[in-house]
Amino acid sequence: MSLREFWIALQFLTRLPTPRIAETRPDDLARASVWFPAAGLVIGACLAVVAKILHGADPWIVALAVLVAWIWITGALHLDGLGDVADAFGASHGKPERFVAVLGDPHAGSFAVVAISLQIAAKLVLIAELATGPTAWALVLIPAWARLGTLVCNKTLLSLKPGLGAIIANSVGWNVIVAWGGLLAIGALAGAVPALIAIVLVPAIAFYWQWRLGGITGDCHGASIEVTETLLLAACVLG
Repeated sequence: MSLREFWIALQFLTRLPTPRIAETRPDDLARASVWFPAAGLVIGACLAVVAKILHGADPWIVALAVLVAWIWITGALHLDGLGDVADAFGASHGKPERFVAVLGDPHAGSFAVVAISLQIAAKLVLIAELATGPTAWALVLIPAWARLGTLVCNKTLLSLKPGLGAIIANSVGWNVIVAWGGLLAIGALAGAVPALIAIVLVPAIAFYWQWRLGGITGDCHGASIEVTETLLLAACVLG
């Protein structure tokens, strides 16, 4: 776990400025995946700063600013995965092989448009409730929990196609996953207890992919991150 690998993880998962990595190796991303939850914490910290700066403004203004920052920081990377997965589910008719084939289509269909629109709307409404409430600390933790889910899925599921998902498959041991889970759980106990539902939610999403497809792809990882974030936002708002 080197600082170089942290910068690589941050470069991959965000659009934030980072030091330039002089030399790259084929296994760099796999090694850097150990830092994915840390990149999530950086994302969450940025969101919390935006919410803090606008504290006292109308909740909808705060929510819009946080959401725009969220999308910009991540480069809409995971929203793209969510849209691709929605299109694939809509066109695959329950056939896993057809699902993987549709994922290769670069065009966004109606299912993708609807899924992304609903995701953005859901986050906007939930952030408006959360950012000015007593569990606003969850904004720091939620992106980290979602990216920890990527490590769990990588460890437990077969990669269904070549790509980034396959590159980082099984690259992190359970000891690291448990350590990150424990750290995030302590953070949740410090001010966002409803976020502890991630302990159940993360493996449940991995189980869903195993049941539905028998494995996972890079786009599925992106969709999982988006869904996890929204469900955790909902848990903190309703909890």
